[in-house]
Amino acid sequence: MDAGALIIMFALVMLFAFLGLGAWATVKAVGAAKRGVDRTITQARRTVEDTALKAKSLGQVGVGGALAQLRLDLRSSMRTTQDALTEGARTDASLKESLALFERLSAHGHELDDELKRLEQEPDRARVAQALPGLRERAAKITQAADSLRWAARERARRFADDELSTLSEQIGVESDALRDWASRRDTLDDLAAAAAAWDAAAGSGTAPGPEAATAQDAQGRQGSSPAPALNPAAPTQKYPWQKNPRPETTT
Repeated sequence: MDAGALIIMFALVMLFAFLGLGAWATVKAVGAAKRGVDRTITQARRTVEDTALKAKSLGQVGVGGALAQLRLDLRSSMRTTQDALTEGARTDASLKESLALFERLSAHGHELDDELKRLEQEPDRARVAQALPGLRERAAKITQAADSLRWAARERARRFADDELSTLSEQIGVESDALRDWASRRDTLDDLAAAAAAWDAAAGSGTAPGPEAATAQDAQGRQGSSPAPALNPAAPTQKYPWQKNPRPETTT
């Protein structure tokens, strides 16, 4: 096989590879866009349902208003707990177990919410009123469990934040002490450098650097100007009337 055929085969392989990569990227983009649209639709539907439930709980009395309030409390507790655990699990891996427990609890919450939604359309209000205490008890158990998970996750995150803040404060204190010690030593070195520069300048100009040195120099000058005493002073050559002639030494 010649070189031209090899080049053509290589070009075809690269072309198919680029086409496959482009198709994969297109599928991923379409999937991401679809998930984004689904999330938007779900959030919009949830907002509409919550608004309707608020209106029913405030505008209706009796069984209808009680059912709407139960659904609203249940959905609010479950959604808040899910958001707290999901956000916390991103930074704390230990919350994944709590999130798994919440998924199991969420199944009971969805079941109760569906039952309450069906009872809103039930025409026999008397039987719904009889079932209402049991429904309230089930809703209380689910919301209390969800609230317990949520507050435990928040307390854990707050404790970690407090521990990190304490550690950071200690490190900042050590660094501040080190900076103050270095600043003090630098001031001392600056003072020594200034004193040495002044001494060098005084020595170069011939000026006495201090009164002690001047006193020592004056003393040395006075010692140099006065004559040193003779060890063997010569006899005076001039005679005075009161002086006697020296006697000659006798020899034997």
